[in-house]
Amino acid sequence: MVDSQYYLPNDIGISALDCREAFRLLSPKEQMYAHYLSRASWYGGLIVLIQTSPESANIYVLLQKMFRAQAPQQLEAAATAAGLSAEEYQVKEPVTNTKVNISSVFIVFKALVWESLAFKQSPGDMEALWGCCCESLYSLEDKQKQLSLGEKGISAYFSGNCCLEDAEFAQKFLDSKNLSAYNTRLFKTEIDGKRCYEVRLASAEKGEYTDEVCCGKHEFEDAVFSVKRGDYAFLMEKVCQNLEKAKDCAANDNQKRMLEEYIRSFTCGSVEAHKEGSRYWIKDKGPIVESYIGFIESYRDPFGSRGEFEGFVAVVNKAMSARFAQLVSSAEDLLPELPWPPAFEKDRFLKPDFTSLDVLTFAGSGIPAGINIPNYDDIRQTEGFKNVSLGNVLAVAYATQKDKLTFLEENDKDLYIKWKGPSFEVQVGLHELLGHGSGKLFVQDDKGKFNFDQTAVRNPETGELISSWYKGSETWDSKFSTIASSYEECRAECVGLYLCLNKQVLSIFGNEGEDAEEVVYVNWLNMVRAGLLGLEFYTPESKSWRQAHMQARFVILRVLLEAGEGLVGLKECTGADGRPDAVITLDRSKIYTVGKSAIQRFLCKLQVHKSTADVEGGRALYEGYSAVTADGTHNFLRLRETVLLRKEARKMFVQANTYIKDDAVELVEYEGSAAGLIQSFVERFPDDAENVEAQLLEMTCMDSSCWC
Repeated sequence: MVDSQYYLPNDIGISALDCREAFRLLSPKEQMYAHYLSRASWYGGLIVLIQTSPESANIYVLLQKMFRAQAPQQLEAAATAAGLSAEEYQVKEPVTNTKVNISSVFIVFKALVWESLAFKQSPGDMEALWGCCCESLYSLEDKQKQLSLGEKGISAYFSGNCCLEDAEFAQKFLDSKNLSAYNTRLFKTEIDGKRCYEVRLASAEKGEYTDEVCCGKHEFEDAVFSVKRGDYAFLMEKVCQNLEKAKDCAANDNQKRMLEEYIRSFTCGSVEAHKEGSRYWIKDKGPIVESYIGFIESYRDPFGSRGEFEGFVAVVNKAMSARFAQLVSSAEDLLPELPWPPAFEKDRFLKPDFTSLDVLTFAGSGIPAGINIPNYDDIRQTEGFKNVSLGNVLAVAYATQKDKLTFLEENDKDLYIKWKGPSFEVQVGLHELLGHGSGKLFVQDDKGKFNFDQTAVRNPETGELISSWYKGSETWDSKFSTIASSYEECRAECVGLYLCLNKQVLSIFGNEGEDAEEVVYVNWLNMVRAGLLGLEFYTPESKSWRQAHMQARFVILRVLLEAGEGLVGLKECTGADGRPDAVITLDRSKIYTVGKSAIQRFLCKLQVHKSTADVEGGRALYEGYSAVTADGTHNFLRLRETVLLRKEARKMFVQANTYIKDDAVELVEYEGSAAGLIQSFVERFPDDAENVEAQLLEMTCMDSSCWC
């Protein structure tokens, strides 16, 4: 029997992302543009399987083959005929049962595979697929339970023999060659007692020769690095083919040049080309069809430098976008409100596009509520960025039923349900625009030039002159590595909490008087509750966090608990069902005093460490608040068990597909159910599904020995 942390309940929420009306309003040319961008995104999204773990692609192909041969209802009928009960088919556990017998689930799933039509048609292939993934699929060995390095976990960004020291050493090499880690993976071998590293660049082209990147062998300290192109070559080629077709439907020159640079990046493996494409993307103001594609977020790289492939295509929601445009117009008035000296803010606020979008396609490991991109520090600091809020995601992701609300007092539940949507809208807007969009990094470039006056700027925490900064090719991600993503999410969340107290901000979002106060209260209440829920994503055995945003919210909970004076209450108790429970409370009368002051002090510290590249100080601060222990006023390890006992399943989204029929684009939507979700995946690659799956298996097989 095993902790419920390691299985998903059957009643997980599944919702369809509604985009029919938004898509209908597009012109035929815009629909074609959106279609080809979506195709590029879906092909590229398969790269995530190769980036995650050795068995991921095998599991995907196994399920695709099963459900392509039989719809879920047909497979259930076959399972029933073979003697499996409905409960076994659903792998359903009673609501009161918090444990699952892994062995029994393994046996049931194997029986289901063997009874499937796909197995009967190709028993050898299906048995081989099962053999490649069955063990790791249900393994609860420490190394296979989570994404990490060395003995703490597994990640297909690195060969299995890489540890944190290897990642750090490789980063030094990459910095010395001015190479970004965003589109790379790292594989380690030893030849004649000498460490050898292979740095693989994602590209459609293979081979060493290129003017774009420094391929070939390089002696570095006591090791040899070999930089090679061609990682995920088949999928990168598919991405480029569809971007080429999208280019013919582009609305303007900025979109065309953006796509040309993306194609160049994905063809030859150049991050610099992707940065150039991102510059054109920033210049493409107010497009009807918005998109972004590439190796973007580094949340799931255990070292925090490599980007997961992601592509999205969405249509602008004009009404909601008008509010965000107002927030952008007010940004220069709001930035001085942030609790750090003017020298720590960007020299000039580059007003970005900030739009509300209805998602047509989001290919990656998950769909966020909002995005601030590009993630390239040098572009964000001096050239700008864009913000997007994903409206149709927000509409379904945060709908909550009262009977499923945990850890709140009864009188808070109705308020929470009523005001969570409006409050989250405000938080997302502030988090993306003025959270990720604020703050200056102090830099000395390769020519020795500083972007700040090192003879005058002082650290507000110490009163001393600034003594550390980013040098040359160093970036936020490369310096702060393992904590960079979560630290930055925490900073942005704190900006949202701090500025949501501003009446001007609340008014922009249509919140006045008592309504505005309810929005503030629920926004802060939601944050402290999210901090408690975040404990689900902490692993005590390795003392590590598995999700950047949830770690960030736990840190904020710790900061507000530490503020004292009754601002936040956290009490363990016994629930009505006789099981352990907890209740979190917030004193609304102290938000503007005790709460604001605590966030103000903490936010200033976060920004100072970030601006000055003070890794040691930043890590000590952030890891201190991230610690989950049984010591002190609250036993967070015990509370973690309670959170797991009552955990909420995260919602899953069903996305539409697009097809070309008679020279027009057809949108096909699916019901918000498990069957609809499965059908959408089965129909995603109608013309070459088997070829795509064969290529995925070939890529996986090629590297299988790297994780033995």
